[in-house]
Formats: sequence, structure tokens, C-alpha cells
Amino acid sequence: MFNIKLNPKDGENGKVVYNAGIVHNIVALAIAEVEGALLVQGKRNGISLYLEKDGIYADVSVVVKQGYNVPELAYRIQQSVKQSVENMTKYKVAEVDVHVRDVVFDQVVPAEKEEEEEPATETQEN
Repeated sequence: MFNIKLNPKDGENGKVVYNAGIVHNIVALAIAEVEGALLVQGKRNGISLYLEKDGIYADVSVVVKQGYNVPELAYRIQQSVKQSVENMTKYKVAEVDVHVRDVVFDQVVPAEKEEEEEPATETQEN
């Protein structure tokens, strides 16, 4: 696990250190906000983070729900992760790679056979 240090600018004293677990949770929340995407369940919930000099590199593995455009969904995930991490930590995101592992189909429930109803007869009273 790594710590991400953010050195302040403009003559401010001190520094801010982000634990990788915090950034991991921010990425998980950002993906959860994207409708149609689910994180792959596993050891690290499908998220791998790498710290380089030019910023954070994120690899995320997701499952897509049926009926969503995969390239558009991947783009929305990238934008959500980048925006969330940069806004919450003020740290630069260099790259977000999205790996679509599967497509989840809604469970099809067979239509219930409608019971044939006998037509109702109207009785007229005089």
C-alpha cells in the first residue's frame, strides 16, 4: 500500500497524505455513481491503483448491465473516476483503464399465463 503526498503550494506550511485505501474508496464510489456499471467482486473489488510521477493510474474492472452502451459507459466511468479523485484529493489522475469483464442480463421471468376469464354477461332488469 502506498501513501499519496500532496505538497501545498503558495507558501502554505505542512502537507497532506492520502492513504491508498482512501483513494480506492473514492474510485469505488465514483463507479457506483455510474448507472449500469458494477464493480467486479473480488479481493480489491476490481480496482488497482498505481502512483507515478505524473499522477495516479487506475485499472478498474466492471460488469455492465444489459442494455447499456459499453463504450459510452466506459467513458462515463473514466470521467467519473477522474473528476471524483481530482476534486476530493486535488491529485492528478493520469489514466483510467476500464476492463469490462462481463455483461449481466436481467433474470427473465416467464410471463404468467393469463387465466381465461369467462365473459361477464350483463343482466338487464326492467
